[in-house]
Amino acid sequence: MEGEDWADRHVERWRDHWIDIDFDDDVEAITVRINRVRAHLQRTKQQAVTEVGLQDFEYDTLHVLMIRDTPGRASPSQLAEDLGISNAGMTGRLDGLERSGWVERRADPADRRRVHIEATAAGRDVWRSAMRLRGRAEDELFGVLTPAQRHTLAALLKELTLRIEEG
Repeated sequence: MEGEDWADRHVERWRDHWIDIDFDDDVEAITVRINRVRAHLQRTKQQAVTEVGLQDFEYDTLHVLMIRDTPGRASPSQLAEDLGISNAGMTGRLDGLERSGWVERRADPADRRRVHIEATAAGRDVWRSAMRLRGRAEDELFGVLTPAQRHTLAALLKELTLRIEEG
């Protein structure tokens, strides 16, 4: 576990440049390492998405649809809000997903003016395939840690996210 990584070299290289500014080696190393882990996870997500034949925005939309309290079912406006895009942008995404056979628009039986989006069997399958690939990559990365280390890391990161969510 005691080896020099890119963050160590980065901190060493930059430490002397910040003479007039407080520079905490650990904070800088943590920040750099979190960014590198994030970039690695983004790359492995991209590889998984590409391997199953999805584009990023298609995967992201299916993912948001599938991880809801009502898995595989939502209104277009709920999806747009969750994705942080406009309703018009959501319509374009849904048109493409529907053409690919991954979602269907269905009228709400209680109010036919309302539409719900539902993942099709093909949409659920392609999303699950991407998730399996992502999961494998995540297991490979975090597999270098013991279960106790993973638990500690999860708890530490939770403290940081709670701080972010408070603000």
